[in-house]
Amino acid sequence: MPRTMKIAIVDDEQDMRQSISQWLALSGYETETYGSAEDALKSVGADYPGIVVSDIKMPGMDGIAFLKRLMGVDSNLPVIMITGHGDVPMAVEAMRIGAYDFLEKPFNPDRMTELAKRATQARRLTLDNRALRRELGDGAGIIQKLIGTAPVMERLREDILDLGQADGHVLIDGETGTGKTLVAHALHAVGPRAGRKFVQVACSAFEEEALSRRLFGPMAETDGPQLPAVEEARGGTLCLEDVEALPPSLQARLLTFINEQGSPAETRIVAVSNLQEQDKTCEDMLRPDLFFRLAAMKITLPPLRARGEDILSLFTRLSEQFADEYGCEAPEVSAQEAAQLLQAPWPGNVRQLINVAERAVLQSRRGTGTIASLLMAENEAAQPVMTTEGKPLKEYVEAFERMLIDNTMRRHKGSISNVMEELCLPRRTLNEKMAKYGLSRSDYL
Repeated sequence: MPRTMKIAIVDDEQDMRQSISQWLALSGYETETYGSAEDALKSVGADYPGIVVSDIKMPGMDGIAFLKRLMGVDSNLPVIMITGHGDVPMAVEAMRIGAYDFLEKPFNPDRMTELAKRATQARRLTLDNRALRRELGDGAGIIQKLIGTAPVMERLREDILDLGQADGHVLIDGETGTGKTLVAHALHAVGPRAGRKFVQVACSAFEEEALSRRLFGPMAETDGPQLPAVEEARGGTLCLEDVEALPPSLQARLLTFINEQGSPAETRIVAVSNLQEQDKTCEDMLRPDLFFRLAAMKITLPPLRARGEDILSLFTRLSEQFADEYGCEAPEVSAQEAAQLLQAPWPGNVRQLINVAERAVLQSRRGTGTIASLLMAENEAAQPVMTTEGKPLKEYVEAFERMLIDNTMRRHKGSISNVMEELCLPRRTLNEKMAKYGLSRSDYL
């Protein structure tokens, strides 16, 4: 489940670490402060959900030694080093060891915020990638994560299986929070390149010069030992997140790389567009010849609001997962709340649904709040949120009925007699409804 990225601030000077913490907190980040590297190492380890900002000159373990320890624990952890005047050679050494970047005192707070933004984006991508690799052993496993019985989801799974076997480059677009990165992994995992490298680069997480080196080289001494992405991904898949953020000069180099590969391509490119501007598309941001090469095959992910009763089954599954995590009961959903979940516009799609499910569990644990209030807060509205298109009453009733039977079967672990008693249904009626909604008792045993 996605979590807020943290920023660990390490500095022996209390005023400095507090001022950095306050500035980053005002910029919307969750911060943790430590007076020494030794203290920070007790909390910052592998898979730390965030980044580190550290001074170089500190008593005891200095910043360079601290950086070496962190790189030994997690070489992909972004560490921003703060140096005093005249310490630039030391900063260059830090970059060689693996630091993400450095700031020289006195530094511009806005520069700090911009670096933090890029570093946290890169960290989130790294952690998402690791989570997928840990959870999913093969392509079938990834496909199973794209759950849902809505026709648009069935078509999406079919498209992934078909395009995964093809050699052409692919463009994935869709609204924020719909699972585009997951689909990129799935395309790689179900195709002939599954056993080869899958390399992700977030184009928006780098400034132009650094992005050029990361993609095409030559790598600078400060970039560490990694290969340029086009070399690292050779024979596999190169996934370009935020492809619309590619500067024109790098668009030209990418087009040259594609043309030089010939057909079939040795390295497949999966481009992911996260463009959020309403009056612009990815096609507007890329040069036409590059766009049409990348969009030879295209997948557009459906928004959550187009997935019908999948909304309720996803909410149920997520709330059960969070309830298990927090050691409490999952909240029960009333008919009115089910209708509100189905009617909500979900601008943040599945990612927003995850947030609502987690907060609903926390509210339920405290015995306060309603799902309706959460939806209103999420959409910053003072009235019940509605989609622009209504649905027939029959659809709402059937979606709620399916969710109710599904939840009750889960709670009673497939005991038909207990479900019949709780829902006051004769066995024949329950069997008919389970068949209608594609529910099988064996799934709950």
